[in-house]
Amino acid sequence: MKITRYKKVQKYMKFYYNNFGFHQPYQVLVDGTFCFAAFKEQINIREQLPKYLNSQVKLLTTRCIIIEIEKISKKTQGALTILKQYGIHECGHKEPVTGSKCIFSMIGKSNDKHYILATQDRDLQDKLRAKAGVPLLYLHNKSPTLDKPSKASYEKVGQSLGTASMFISETQNETLKKMKKALGVEEKVEEIKVPIKKKKAHNPNPLSCKKKKTRKPAGTESKTKEGKVRKRKKNKMSKQIKEQLQSALSNNN
Repeated sequence: MKITRYKKVQKYMKFYYNNFGFHQPYQVLVDGTFCFAAFKEQINIREQLPKYLNSQVKLLTTRCIIIEIEKISKKTQGALTILKQYGIHECGHKEPVTGSKCIFSMIGKSNDKHYILATQDRDLQDKLRAKAGVPLLYLHNKSPTLDKPSKASYEKVGQSLGTASMFISETQNETLKKMKKALGVEEKVEEIKVPIKKKKAHNPNPLSCKKKKTRKPAGTESKTKEGKVRKRKKNKMSKQIKEQLQSALSNNN
C-alpha cells in the first residue's frame, strides 16, 4: 500500500476516533454487494481489511442480508459462503427485509454501535453520507478504500469540510477553554523573549591555519633551479695566448 493512501486512512480514522468514539477492534458491517465484488475480484476481505485499516477488525453481517443473498444464490454462491463466515448481529427484524433497509435500521440515527459500513450499493452510500459519523468502505481497483468523512460528519463537530483540524474536536476545545478559565490562564500568552547569547571569540584552530609562504628576493629565481644554485663559468685563456703574453712581457723587460 502506498504511503499517501496509508496516511489518509489513519487521518480519517483519527477523525472518527476523536469525534465519534470509534475504537479498536473496529466493527465492519458487510453487505452482499461488497462480498460479491470481493469474490469477483478474488480479494480476501479477512486479510485485506486489517492491513488496510492497520488495526483489529470484526467482520459482521445480519440475517436479513444472508436471506437476501440466499434468494439469488445461483449467481452469488461464492458471496454467500463468504458472508456465512462472519459474525451475525441481531437486527431485530421478525420478517426479513432487504439488505439496504436492514443496514439503514442498524445504523440508526447516530450510529451508536460505531459500525463501519462495507458496501458497493451507491444509493445506500448516498443515504448514509447524509448521516454523521458513518465511515464507508468500498472496493476500488481491486483494493479496499475508505471514503472521506462526509459533510454531515464535519458539520456535526463544527468543522469546515477539509480545512479544519482532524485531531481536536469541538467538545475538547470547550473543555480546554473551561480549564483555562478555572486556572486563570489567559488565552493570549505573551511570547517570552529569550536573550541571545553572544558568541565568544576563540583562537583559530592551529590545524586549520595555513602556513605562511616566505617570499624570495627578486633575482634569485633565475639563479636557482630545482634547489641548485647556478655557478658562473670563468673564461679560461688558451695556452697559446698565455705564451704570447709571457713572451711580450719578457721582451719589454
